[in-house]
Amino acid sequence: MKQALYYIICGGVTLSSLSPFSLQAQTTQAKDTVMNRVVVVEQEYNPDIMDASKVNVLPKVEEPAVVKRRAEYALTPLPASSIPAGVMESYFVRENQPDAAPGYVRGGYGNYGNLDVLGNYLFRISDRDRLNLHVQADGMNGKLDLPDGEGEWKSRYYRVNAGADYTHRFRKVDFDLGARFGMSDFNLLPPVEERQRFVSGDFKVGVGSTSEDYPLRFKVEAGATIYDRRHNNCQFSDDGLGERQARLKGWVSGDINDFQRVRIGVDMRSLFYDRDFALNNGSLVYEDRTALALNPRYEFLGENWNLRLGASVDFSFGGGKTFRAAPDVTAGYTFADSYTLYVEAGGGKLLNDFRRLEELCPYALPVNPICDTYEQLNAALGFKASPYPGVWFHLRGGYRYLKDDLYQEDFQLLNLAMTDSRDLYAGLAFSYAYKDVFSFAVDGKYHHWDADTDYALLLKPVFELKCDMSLRPVKGLSVGVGYDYASREEVDGVGKLSAVNNLRAEAAYTLFKGVSAYARVNNLLNKDYQYYLGYPVEGLNFVGGLSFRF
Repeated sequence: MKQALYYIICGGVTLSSLSPFSLQAQTTQAKDTVMNRVVVVEQEYNPDIMDASKVNVLPKVEEPAVVKRRAEYALTPLPASSIPAGVMESYFVRENQPDAAPGYVRGGYGNYGNLDVLGNYLFRISDRDRLNLHVQADGMNGKLDLPDGEGEWKSRYYRVNAGADYTHRFRKVDFDLGARFGMSDFNLLPPVEERQRFVSGDFKVGVGSTSEDYPLRFKVEAGATIYDRRHNNCQFSDDGLGERQARLKGWVSGDINDFQRVRIGVDMRSLFYDRDFALNNGSLVYEDRTALALNPRYEFLGENWNLRLGASVDFSFGGGKTFRAAPDVTAGYTFADSYTLYVEAGGGKLLNDFRRLEELCPYALPVNPICDTYEQLNAALGFKASPYPGVWFHLRGGYRYLKDDLYQEDFQLLNLAMTDSRDLYAGLAFSYAYKDVFSFAVDGKYHHWDADTDYALLLKPVFELKCDMSLRPVKGLSVGVGYDYASREEVDGVGKLSAVNNLRAEAAYTLFKGVSAYARVNNLLNKDYQYYLGYPVEGLNFVGGLSFRF
């Protein structure tokens, strides 16, 4: 009894000595009393975390499987008569496998005098120095049937291109030096049948960063181009007309963080013509000018999102409007690893220098003033997917608006004129590849063209189809079949040109180590069609020869 009384007295003294500010108490007030109740709860902290076993556990990483592939040179020719004659670019190999043959030579000949020559050699001077030499020639010389049964034309067209490129790799920067020479020699339609000749030369020097450690990565290149046309503007004299061009282009890019970066691109070109003649209204066909293009943009590269926000800003000093701008915007979302939905909008200036005029139509002798084409808008919505390994398909549709779009005009001699044109298009592409044995690709596109000048629609495609299939049935043998088709617009008062209809085949077989035989056949259906107004293509034609690696 005494012990119990002692515990009660001690407890009361302890509670009465505690300050009300030292405890968090629940207080209840009665009419005439105040009672403090203190509740102390102690519980061990032991939370339940969902999937706690996965915390700080890295996913299993599989070793990447690297498939060793041997370097291959093109085994098939590209004669000027088979497709629109573009300007050949100098060949330059930057990356090479140690066991790849540094040298390659190819030579072939066929009907219509078809010629195919290609040579390339890569000098590995040291671990940091590379020198690549390249030469290529192709062409034809034979009789072609003129459209509408107007007789025969003894056509000839030969092109030669040679280039040298040197690269020295510093620790974090590459230094590039390059030069190129090109010549196209061909004749025009009768009754003129004059020999036309384009001679061009290019020189460039550049430097660019190769290390990702730099806060700012960059590439800058300066160069000069000379281009001479033997005949021009219906003045058939050997004096011709020359174009001189100075160019400075480059870009600088910096990272904001691992997912964001900004980039600014600059491209400035100054064009000078050594002589020209004025039209009756005093306008020059070609005018000296300087074009400056700026391309600022912001990029976001996320796990699923790919965004680019920018603009193409073009200034012109001489030769048309002084300022134009077009969007440079892309947004893409990837889901389920291999399905991508995207929308994009772009545009910008297409400089109509002599090089581009040759690509558009080498036979043209313009008598109208030539301005630069401007792509005001090229917007597209698309979907790309790979539902199965080796299978890809691409669905897209869009709208394109071109200002001062060049087109071929048949006025005495072939002329180039300009108009505004619009194209609403939709297309589907599909491809499948099985290892290195079989591949198949098809790409179709439908166009709905509209232009301020109806005649400009004459060569515009309505439906384009391109199919390619290749097979390697046995070791050392490769065969391929392809088909190109393009229907044309119908123009009131003029009619419709025949569709491009080219069925082609090719084959290559390794005879010995480093020695192969090849052959290619074009226009197997022997169709009549034109890439340029009034200028026919070859009928069934072939070229074949040997290639050597060393």
